[in-house]
Amino acid sequence: MRLRAITSFVIIISCLSFSGRAFCDEPAPNGAYGLKCEHLVNPLGIDASEPRFTWMMKDNRNGARQTAYKIILGMDSADVASGKPVFWESVKTVSSLNLHVYNGKPLQPFTKYYWRVILWDQNGIAAPGAEVAHFETGMMESKNWKGAWISDDNDINVKPAPMFRSAFRTSKKITSARAYVAAAGLYELYINGKPIGDQRLNPMYTRFDRRNLYVTHDVTAALQTGENAIGVLLGNGWYNHQSTAVWNFHRAPWRARPAFCLDLRITYTDGTVETIRSGKDWKTATGPIIFNSIYTAEHYNANLEQKGWSEPGFADSTWKPVTLRSIPSPQVVAQALQPIRNVEEIVPKSLKRLDSLTWVYDLGRNISGVSSISVSGAKGTIIRLKHGERLLNNGRVDQSNIDVHYRPTDDTDPFQTDIFILSGNGEEKFMPRFNYKGFQFVEVTASNPVTLTVNNLKGYFMHSDVPAVGTIKSSNPIIEKIWKANNNSYLSNLFGYPTDCPQREKNGWTGDAHIASETGLYGFDGITVYEKWMADHRDEQQPNGVLPSIIPTGGWGYEWGNGPDWTSTVAIIPWNLYLFYGDSRALSDNYEAISKYVDHINELYPSGLTTWGLGDWVPVKSVSPVEFTSTAYYFTDVTILSKAAALFGKKADAEKYSRLAEKIKTAFNQKYFNSASSLYGTGLQTELSVALHAGLVPGSHKAKVAGTLAERVVKDGVQLDVGILGAKAILNALSENGHADLAYRLAVREEYPSWGWWIKNGATTLYENWNINAANDVSLNHVMFGEVAAWFYKGLGGIKPDESAPGFKNVLLEPQFIGGLDEFEATHNGPFGNIRSAWKRSGTVIKWEISIPANSTATIRLTSKKVLLNGKPVDGSKPLRLGAGNHSLQIG
Repeated sequence: MRLRAITSFVIIISCLSFSGRAFCDEPAPNGAYGLKCEHLVNPLGIDASEPRFTWMMKDNRNGARQTAYKIILGMDSADVASGKPVFWESVKTVSSLNLHVYNGKPLQPFTKYYWRVILWDQNGIAAPGAEVAHFETGMMESKNWKGAWISDDNDINVKPAPMFRSAFRTSKKITSARAYVAAAGLYELYINGKPIGDQRLNPMYTRFDRRNLYVTHDVTAALQTGENAIGVLLGNGWYNHQSTAVWNFHRAPWRARPAFCLDLRITYTDGTVETIRSGKDWKTATGPIIFNSIYTAEHYNANLEQKGWSEPGFADSTWKPVTLRSIPSPQVVAQALQPIRNVEEIVPKSLKRLDSLTWVYDLGRNISGVSSISVSGAKGTIIRLKHGERLLNNGRVDQSNIDVHYRPTDDTDPFQTDIFILSGNGEEKFMPRFNYKGFQFVEVTASNPVTLTVNNLKGYFMHSDVPAVGTIKSSNPIIEKIWKANNNSYLSNLFGYPTDCPQREKNGWTGDAHIASETGLYGFDGITVYEKWMADHRDEQQPNGVLPSIIPTGGWGYEWGNGPDWTSTVAIIPWNLYLFYGDSRALSDNYEAISKYVDHINELYPSGLTTWGLGDWVPVKSVSPVEFTSTAYYFTDVTILSKAAALFGKKADAEKYSRLAEKIKTAFNQKYFNSASSLYGTGLQTELSVALHAGLVPGSHKAKVAGTLAERVVKDGVQLDVGILGAKAILNALSENGHADLAYRLAVREEYPSWGWWIKNGATTLYENWNINAANDVSLNHVMFGEVAAWFYKGLGGIKPDESAPGFKNVLLEPQFIGGLDEFEATHNGPFGNIRSAWKRSGTVIKWEISIPANSTATIRLTSKKVLLNGKPVDGSKPLRLGAGNHSLQIG
């Protein structure tokens, strides 16, 4: 299995310095690079009939820009590279944009296409570029499936996981082979006894009765001339939820025994194609996985292993015939997003033996994922691996902070506790296949004596394998510690959809997700995961526009927690994708969903004020009115919808929703704003900061309201008094309105309540509650307070997308040079390339190094008049416009 530690940010930092300007792989002027199709590198098995092509410009000259482009696409890489006649060429398009939607003749299914981009630079000179990328189409249409949906004849309560096999023979030489696998539940694919690929928990979780995903695997190397065999192992996942918890997933309307459909499409050198397919000729049995739950754990009995079950020649006479099943949903579409993997292997920091049969491993950090154990022992020995985030005073694992919503019906399914029954055949290894957990500690108990050392167990940090695109470096160590903890929590809660926590719930809580979306997008290339999740939104939306508070859902969440303060994901995330990528696809796809949602709120609350929502969740002490925060998010949704309507040329809608936004703003200010005292509501931190951050404060009053907020923070002892909605707003509200130093003091504070206080108390992830000794809401791996990392990029680094030129086509650079902070550096590898903002204090002078990628520009906003730009004096009190390249500024 491929393991890739998350070290890309470390590598990038090592190639950057505050004084230097060099990048790793510094671009040279030779055309397009970083080619992606559907925001993926060389994707396999996509269904998009009009795929999106993106690229970057490789040109390190100052002011480098693209004036035109042409895309060449064909079925032969040599032809595409040499410029011979091909399948399709775009016209030469006079544009500096780096996103093109395919508009050629229809693409064919099961076809590999190669493509490259020719760019014209600012001098009108063509740069062909050496990079040839490729993508491969999948099924494209449901009629192209050949296989049948099959399962075994057991019902939903049967615990052992089903295995399936089929044997076949090939007699001709193979050019290529692809396995297309759709599953209701989870699967692992084996060919000739070997597991295929390194992806975990396929396919991703969806609303199974409305949309299913299939995955494409390149299995060319796994096949052999002559006898072959395919094996498929199925897991329950969220499809057949056998564990019982408060969200009632065991009552989901789609629930059934896991099933799958498979087409193995083999292309031979003579041009013929053969499809091996799932059907009645397959056989099934159960094996060593005697229980699996995505929510709790996995149980494995090594005595039930059937050696060679997925190999040719296996004696399957005792195996049973399969059962044909109807298709689970009307839609079976390609899974086109970053996969889940075991991304990082972690060696335990320590091992403590508690008694002759009990050990506790400490990974040294909190993660999402699984543990793997290697152990020798007597036949029938039961090994229990109990996972948790903290320890009791006696040294054993404490689960009381994460098992609170579990409602077991008996003691056969202990929470986050794997069970491994040994066969007695020497050293045996176990790692769960269809489960993940949130944990730092693993308590191992054995029913019989065994010998364990620190090397017998490993942890695997598992999550959607999204590339890192952001870095932070600072002279204040607490900043990097908070940033790393933030990243750990963000990744721990990304499994094909954003979750709240990887242990207690694993639910796609909407509020947590939109609050953390900017943090995620600054740090990671997550567009494919978010676009998939937006499709989940559309699957879940009711005809009247209502969305549930957790997505996907088996039905829970339509009547609790789903007001605009939470389910504004439907508008905020597509809008953020547009800002960060310059790609309006998610906004377009979700336009109707946003309008239905907004129209429904308008019908329910014609006054413009809405009381629908949860409010400022988990505050320190002060509680803001739900109407206040929910109305602010309702205003945000309507504002985004108005902007989207204008973007798509829907003039009537743009005017309609602009008027509605103004109506909401007026009603809000009439009720909550005291212009004489510059006070909102009762003057709580959340009230003042949310009003500012949402744009509800009249322009002429912003400075005074910000001053009132600053006074309140000082009055509160320069400490936070907010929940998650206030935490999203307060740092931005202060720093964008003249009080950046105060925002910084809140961000790096190390006394309760603060992010730094968590770190000081040993946190390697973000917590659910400011008070880690609280009686409830004390998960130690939540991302809902994660805006602070985004603020590091925005407030200290000053890197912001420009709404008028999104995707960092034009970068807004507005750093805050905080007193008491000597050095700060932020980078973001956006759609045009790497953006760098690094400043260093030298006495009363700030030296600021900037890098702007080719084909991009930057607008700099400072408050100092005394500025040297590349050694020449300029008026820093006015906005400065810079072209691509490396720039040096001296301020003061």
